[in-house]
Amino acid sequence: MPKDMPEYRKEIDRIDDEIIRLLNERSKSVIEIGRLKKEKDADANLHTAGREAEIIQRLTKLNTGPFPSDAIRAVYREIMSASLSLEAPQKVAYLGPRATFTHMACMQKFGSSVQYVPVQSIKEVFSEVERGRANFGVVPIENTTEGVVNHTLDMFIDSNLRIYGEVLQEVSHHLLSKSGLMGDVKKIQSHPHALAQCRNWLETNLPHVPTVEVASTARAAEMCVDDPASAAIASELASQLYGLKVIKARIEDNLNNFTRFLVLSQKPSEQTGKDKTSLMLSVKDKVGALYDLLRPFASYGISMTKIESRPSQRKAWEYIFFVDVEGHINDDRVGKAVEEVKGRCLFMKILGSYPAHN
Repeated sequence: MPKDMPEYRKEIDRIDDEIIRLLNERSKSVIEIGRLKKEKDADANLHTAGREAEIIQRLTKLNTGPFPSDAIRAVYREIMSASLSLEAPQKVAYLGPRATFTHMACMQKFGSSVQYVPVQSIKEVFSEVERGRANFGVVPIENTTEGVVNHTLDMFIDSNLRIYGEVLQEVSHHLLSKSGLMGDVKKIQSHPHALAQCRNWLETNLPHVPTVEVASTARAAEMCVDDPASAAIASELASQLYGLKVIKARIEDNLNNFTRFLVLSQKPSEQTGKDKTSLMLSVKDKVGALYDLLRPFASYGISMTKIESRPSQRKAWEYIFFVDVEGHINDDRVGKAVEEVKGRCLFMKILGSYPAHN
């Protein structure tokens, strides 16, 4: 016979009780793993990107529904975040303030059970990790509409930090205010990039309302708390943290707007089988130098996913190239190609091999 509602609820309670028991059993094993890691290496990263990717990949493949696979990723991100906090407190430095898209990328990667340290510049993110005041750092590297973040690239020239991972964060802008009513809006404020990315929507829907540039989308939201006539273009997280209402969601002109972030660490990431390697190269000043430099990747059948150039800042017209290729430096083909490339350039720095974003 079909069950009635109280019976279904009783069944859910029984399952929830079992989930709690199993989570605590899982936590005991996590604590022991952390202890063993520390015995082997007192400075070891307790967060293991390769193992995290392996768990998520296995569980989503195992899932037959109806529970959605995207929700499995979200649930296990928080389970692993809470588990990591049981092993030892984890600090993550990021380009602040709170409720920016960098903050959202951090939470997507590390969950809500770590200690987040907002700082005021990309340079400070690097410094916090280099000095050991944070276990990891998160910085933006490129946006699908605004392009590469040059300051992040420049920081790698003198830094010995490794790229430990990457996060792809959707940039979705909401119009927020205290009342949530469009008729109350007399001024709109946000970061210049956010205003630019919503220009067409603003000109169509609020053509006579002045816009004001501020330091960040989060700062714009914060300013609306005590000013009911102001609206901010900011994230959904900003609306939650600052108690604002959404006037209109997703007002960006380009719906395919993503920012790629890099995770920084003093330690290398483990090999996962689906990795990416980032390199920094300086070429000799001669005709065809760049072609000769990159030819080994083609010879070994290695796909190059990105190349960017920056002035070296040490000699006029000397450039440094930043290259991303598919594969891990410990892969035979990648290792051989990199060795060939190394012999053809003035210098090379391997910035890191890390799990590619799924």
